[in-house]
Amino acid sequence: MVTPSSAEQPVRISESAVVLSDHDAVSAEARLLAASTPLFAELLGRNGVPPLWRRPASFATLVRLVLEQQVSLASAQAAFRKLESRVADVTPAAILASTDEELKADGFSRQKAGYVRGIAHQMATGTLDLDGMIERPHGAYRALVSVRGIGPWTASCFLLFGLGLPDIWPPGDRALQVSIARNLELPVVPDAQTSSTLAAGWAPHRSVAARMLWHDYLGGRSYVPVPDAGFV
Repeated sequence: MVTPSSAEQPVRISESAVVLSDHDAVSAEARLLAASTPLFAELLGRNGVPPLWRRPASFATLVRLVLEQQVSLASAQAAFRKLESRVADVTPAAILASTDEELKADGFSRQKAGYVRGIAHQMATGTLDLDGMIERPHGAYRALVSVRGIGPWTASCFLLFGLGLPDIWPPGDRALQVSIARNLELPVVPDAQTSSTLAAGWAPHRSVAARMLWHDYLGGRSYVPVPDAGFV
């Protein structure tokens, strides 16, 4: 079994890291990355600075990310909208009060319904403390992946979009893998491990590297934000 080096881990949190909280912060990171890596110099010149793409560091964001696991964003968005229209406020209490039939009608698979119930229970009992992660992000990744239903991709996306941490790489993200293949003119789309190994070379700016690759995948300058997609 090969153990990834520290640089290849999907998350690296430095006490001196600048949170990507606004467009200026993303722009500064993008320019730093472009100055050191030709791929990102090309992307910055072609597409400009990528969107901020932040989400609240909330239970609702975790629910949305669980819905987005291994399905299209449109499908996940439709399910989340149904849930919101039924409960109004997506809270742990609302999920715990929902029946299996209600969650199924919202668009949750049996497995994902179990995941969000488990996350809701851990938050209701104080075992999972998202507010504490905002104040003290060290250890957040380990705490998240210890919860059933929250794997490396989900945890990484929560830290990238929710906390705005600057050196996060969502492993196994298909859009990122396709974007890497296109832009590096690779003969095949790299797998999760190969993509993570490549991304290790973009530390400590992997969050903006992911944003730039996603932005290009979505059309770059022609990208039009999707209403109600959960970004702020």
